[in-house]
Parts: sequence; structure tokens; C-alpha cells
Amino acid sequence: MTAPLSRRRALASAATLGVGVPLLAACSDDAGSSATDDNTPEATSSAPTSATTTETADDATSSAAAAGGLVAAADVPVGGGVVLAEEKLVVTQPTAGDYKGYTAVCTHQACLVTSVNDGKILCPCHGSSFNVADGSVAGGPAPSPLAAIAVKLDGDQVVRA
Repeated sequence: MTAPLSRRRALASAATLGVGVPLLAACSDDAGSSATDDNTPEATSSAPTSATTTETADDATSSAAAAGGLVAAADVPVGGGVVLAEEKLVVTQPTAGDYKGYTAVCTHQACLVTSVNDGKILCPCHGSSFNVADGSVAGGPAPSPLAAIAVKLDGDQVVRA
């Protein structure tokens, strides 16, 4: 049995598909709203497109989950990261072989962050950003850093520690 689709979850799902930036203007949680993505093309791939930019990794997450991990280590770029929307988790690799985990819930108004770009974890709702190395606030209205979540490398997978 699944929970009813809230506005926040629908918007987070739309953001995961790469179409949510214009839709994420509000942070309220209206349980009566819903959205579908039947005609929305997949905008992300399992492999990052550059060394420092990654939005989400749905395909990578699926293959990693099948292997018992959160994400394949190879899918987390050095200096960047991967947002795992369903896990509400961001996995980063600030330097080669150093994997960090943070909650994907922004400390400003609890929106989900949607991307990692140029060493920053980005929240589309109000422009907050956080550093990939320690989750500290880099800019925006967020009042505090992202909470750390312990992760470790297990073979070729990043897993919860």
C-alpha cells in the first residue's frame, strides 16, 4: 500500500525527471494535489554528464539497489554528487575515494534538493546551496547545514554505514 501522492512528492518526482525547476516555486504541502509524468521524457541518465554535475541517478540507484547499495561508486563524480530522491539522500565525493552522505531535505523549508553542480548541492525552491565536502550552507536562506548521513564504500557500491 502506498501513501497518497502529496503536492511535495509530485513536485519532487517531476524535479527528478528534470522538469521540476519551473514547477517548484512553492513549498507548501497540499495533500489534495497530484501530478502525472506519463508524457515526460527521462532527462537523466545512469552516468553523470560531467565530472562535477549530476542531477539525479534513478537508473544508477536501481542497479545499485539490486546490488545492495545506494548508488554505484562510479556514478558519483569527484567534486560532485548524486541526489537519491526516493531515499531523501545526497551522496557526494568531494575528493577521489571520499564519499559523504547528507539528507536531501533543505533546512530552509524542507524542499528536496534536486541537483549537485560545481561543488554545491542545490535546492530549487529558494536558491539555498550547500557544500559537497561538509554539507555546510554555501548560500541562500537555509539557516543550517544539511544533516550528515553515514555512508561507506562496500566493493563498488556506496552503502549506508
